[in-house]
Amino acid sequence: MKKFLVIALMVVLASALVVSGCKKGPKEEIRIGVPAPLTGMYAGFGEGGIFGMEAAVEDINNEGGVYVKEFDSKLPVKLIIVNTESDPLKAGTLAESLIVNDKVHFLAYGDEPPPMNAGISTIADRYKVPFINTTGPMEPWMGMRSEVEGNWQYTWATGLFALGAPAPPGDFRSGKPGYTIGDTWVTMLQKYGDQTNKKVAFFASDDPDGVGWYAANPGILKAEGYDVCGVDKKLGLAPMETTDFSSIINEWKAYGCEILWGNAPAPFVGTLLRQCATLGFKPKMITIGRAPLFYEDVNAWGGDVPLGIGCEVWWDPSFGDSPGIGDTTPQSLAERWTEAKDEPLNRNIGPGYSIIQVIIDAVERAGSLDGEKINAALAETDLMTVRHRIKFEGNHFSRGPIVFGQWQKTDNPWVWECPVVFSKHDFIKATADPLFPIPYE
Repeated sequence: MKKFLVIALMVVLASALVVSGCKKGPKEEIRIGVPAPLTGMYAGFGEGGIFGMEAAVEDINNEGGVYVKEFDSKLPVKLIIVNTESDPLKAGTLAESLIVNDKVHFLAYGDEPPPMNAGISTIADRYKVPFINTTGPMEPWMGMRSEVEGNWQYTWATGLFALGAPAPPGDFRSGKPGYTIGDTWVTMLQKYGDQTNKKVAFFASDDPDGVGWYAANPGILKAEGYDVCGVDKKLGLAPMETTDFSSIINEWKAYGCEILWGNAPAPFVGTLLRQCATLGFKPKMITIGRAPLFYEDVNAWGGDVPLGIGCEVWWDPSFGDSPGIGDTTPQSLAERWTEAKDEPLNRNIGPGYSIIQVIIDAVERAGSLDGEKINAALAETDLMTVRHRIKFEGNHFSRGPIVFGQWQKTDNPWVWECPVVFSKHDFIKATADPLFPIPYE
């Protein structure tokens, strides 16, 4: 009889432990769902962003995890990564699966073009799961957000920059240069524009990102005294699937354009630039957004096509006063990438890393993993990260500093690198001289 009672007591205790464990189990770690473009046209964004996020998770877990007051303990962080294949339609479906099946507390990803985030943001609102990303620029993203009922209240963009809209009065960025494409890219024009005929060919892909650029940038150029070819008939605004740009290029040539500006995905731009070379269109200055951000993309264009291509740079190892977790700095993070990949810098590692810093900060301040409490904490974010200070404006967007980079040849095995050639920030240093005019061979 005693033996039976002992066994029964053991069973009851074991059952209690199992029940207790079941209650605690789903909250023993902080789970972050990451719908990322690991393949497809935005794979360059994916590789760097994931590396940065994984580096930050490794750093915080090495410190024992994140203290959460609700559990009075530190919890480890776990990334659950899925491949969107650079398809916006798949991104939303995968985000829902991460919430429903993997029980993630957050959705997150580093920089990628705005259209990739629409489906994820819709799912985040539906389930009240905070989504932290680094999409940009601001105007295309805000245009998409404004058309959605509720304006995606659970999405927070630790964004890259604005095209031309200034920071609002009272914001620490208000009145400061280097936070918009307009005043950053215009630096190149101010330095060398008088050595051209000031005739500009402008192009963009006909997607939300490209349309936003086409709407804003010709006006910026005209305000600086430049003549933009065919903007009245939207010359150069082409569908994503365009493969023959010859008629557009011939109009630019006939107009005598000596400057090329634009924004589109890398495959689109590679085809365009190769056809420019074939048709003998050789602008003295080329500045392009989105397409030339990553080495693997420009290298795929072949030959010397990348030479002298300018682009926005929104993260650099030279970022001063920009702390990581523990001993990590922007420079040490960049060195981790080079040692692991044996490739030139992928600048999305900084935004990826900073996303995790923002999540950690919100969890610690909220003291909970409850989505609504975390969302309220995110609204009050004011944090120094590896990509400098992140503080959201009322529109859920935090613009970051940008500088101007330019693809140049090096003696390294990978040949191409994109150093900073202009900076309006004292915490980001130029590391090379600009090329002008482009030295075609």
